[in-house]
Amino acid sequence: MSYATLISTDELSAHLSEKWAIVDCRFDLQQEHWGSAQYREGHIPGAVYASLNDDMSTATSGSNGRHPLPSPLEMAATFARLGIGSATQVVVYDQDSGMFASRLWWMLRYCGHDAVAVLDGGWAKWVREGRPTRGGEESPTPAAFVPQVRRDSRLTVDEVEPLVGNRNVLLVDARGAERFEGRSEPLDRVAGHIPGARNRYYKLNVAEDGTMLPPGELRSQFEQMLHNHPPSQTVMYCGSGVSACHNLLAMEHAGLPGARLYPGSWSEWSADTARPIETGPARE
Repeated sequence: MSYATLISTDELSAHLSEKWAIVDCRFDLQQEHWGSAQYREGHIPGAVYASLNDDMSTATSGSNGRHPLPSPLEMAATFARLGIGSATQVVVYDQDSGMFASRLWWMLRYCGHDAVAVLDGGWAKWVREGRPTRGGEESPTPAAFVPQVRRDSRLTVDEVEPLVGNRNVLLVDARGAERFEGRSEPLDRVAGHIPGARNRYYKLNVAEDGTMLPPGELRSQFEQMLHNHPPSQTVMYCGSGVSACHNLLAMEHAGLPGARLYPGSWSEWSADTARPIETGPARE
């Protein structure tokens, strides 16, 4: 049996002795090295660390967003270094909700690797339950990873631009309402959202304890938001292509696969003042 969306702390605990790849993705957007420091203090036994900035993003140019997606070859090299081979079961986790972990989950899926699951409730739930931890750093055995890229699961900015105003395609923004509506913008140059987009704050996907809502509840919520748009005609974005992956994970968990990611997201879109923007609540 392979795990492809979520895995519980009970399930992971029962498989700690297996040759799985466990990846710690804890991160803080305001403190770049917080996650790696937390990892060294304590992590799930066998886990290796992957940084959003260093391992899940490539170089920024000022116009390609805050966390540009690495090339497939860059991703494959990272996965291999983390000990992920073509047949490896992967478990990814972060501090709680899975926002950062879902980025690595999506990257592996984009490269054709389905045996990857996010730890439901993350590090917080693992520690709360008194499960084993250890400090220091792990040294994984490098593996061979050959990407089988699913190019139709992502869109570039040049592919998103013609979709503005297309009623057959739904753009969904995973940021909080204050950023989506343009009332606040702490990270990017311009406030607002891509015209016509709807808002689905990623934190709506989780309960108070950081675990994902039940599939049926998520499905009902997403179907109401999609309003007859099929997942294949839905494009997720956020600030920099991270929390949008959480919405994609939630849709998969709810049995609604097929939505696509615009990785450059608002930080790339708003870098060019010629691109249209919109403020205020989502249009009806």
